[in-house]
Formats: sequence, C-alpha cells, structure tokens
Amino acid sequence: MSDRRFRATTAFQRHVANRLTRLLPFQTLLETTGRVSGEPRRTPLGGRRVGESFWLVSEFGTKSQYVRNIQADPRVRVRIGGRWHHGTAHLLPDDDPVARLRTLPKGNSMAVKALGTQLLTIRVDLAD
Repeated sequence: MSDRRFRATTAFQRHVANRLTRLLPFQTLLETTGRVSGEPRRTPLGGRRVGESFWLVSEFGTKSQYVRNIQADPRVRVRIGGRWHHGTAHLLPDDDPVARLRTLPKGNSMAVKALGTQLLTIRVDLAD
C-alpha cells in the first residue's frame, strides 16, 4: 500500500499541485540543483523559519526527488514570504519528524502525516 500511495501522491503533486502552487507569489519554495540535469528544481512545500534555520519534513524521505538532489548537492535556496535565501540543507534522520511536525504549520503537517510513508526532518541553515 505505501508504494502505491507514494506513486499516486507524487504523480498528483508533480502534475497538478506543484505546478499550481509554484505560481503563488508567497508559496514557500525549495530550490535544489537537479542531480542529473544540473538545472534548478523548485518544489513547493511547508515549513517554518526559526532564527537562521528553515525546518521542514519530507513525507517520503530519501525517495523524494528533492531529497535525492540535496544528497547530491546540499546547497539550496528557499523562498520564504516572497524572498529568496541561500542555505545549506541537512538531512536529520535522528530527529523525531512527528514531534517536528507539531512545531510546523498545521495544514501542511497534517497532509505530510496523512500521506507520508517515510518521514524525514530537514534543516536548512540560511546564509542570508
């Protein structure tokens, strides 16, 4: 079931949800560098800035394309409130992602918990 859920969710996100939400001017976006193409890849997501860090939880862990891009190159950009910030992403497999979701925006956290099969916390240390 979890593999079917992964395929269905990622297909919907890739072909419908992400295309629409990327267009919203204040949608939070994570920009990674494609590990094969070298091209910028922008993913709409939810999370929260805390001080000089941005926190998020990936619903499919290392199966997510943006997480695989981070593994290849942790230098990223995050658009928060319409403004871009450079940063370095860190995968935190030892962090409790369910507890972390309780500190992040509720709507996104509910969706991540409901759809996710391999939760993974990510912290982006912002440089500017």
